[in-house]
Amino acid sequence: MATKRRLELRIGDAGAVLDRLEQKWNRLAAGETLEPERVLTLPDLPALLAALTPARWVLIGKLRAEGPLSVYELAKRLGRDYKNVHTDVRRLIELEVVERRDAKRVGVAWDLVRAEIRLGA
Repeated sequence: MATKRRLELRIGDAGAVLDRLEQKWNRLAAGETLEPERVLTLPDLPALLAALTPARWVLIGKLRAEGPLSVYELAKRLGRDYKNVHTDVRRLIELEVVERRDAKRVGVAWDLVRAEIRLGA
């Protein structure tokens, strides 16, 4: 069975990202084998909620369930305005949550999206 691709969502500053990279580097230097991972770190909860709105989660779910679609077909299946869906898809591509599959279709490569939100310092 193939390894499931996982996207982790985190809230943190640049220092937290650098700390994570240093830990990975040290583990690699010690000879450990690491599984590839993708972590999307946003500065705070409002940024996370602005980036991944409820409408965008529905869009992600539709692509995951139905496979790669054109933006036009996706908008039609969601019953949403093409321009708004196009804007959402463009932002999700920037965040690497959605990916271009070919010249016309986009899809979701992730099998699992996990969020980690730490409370307090």
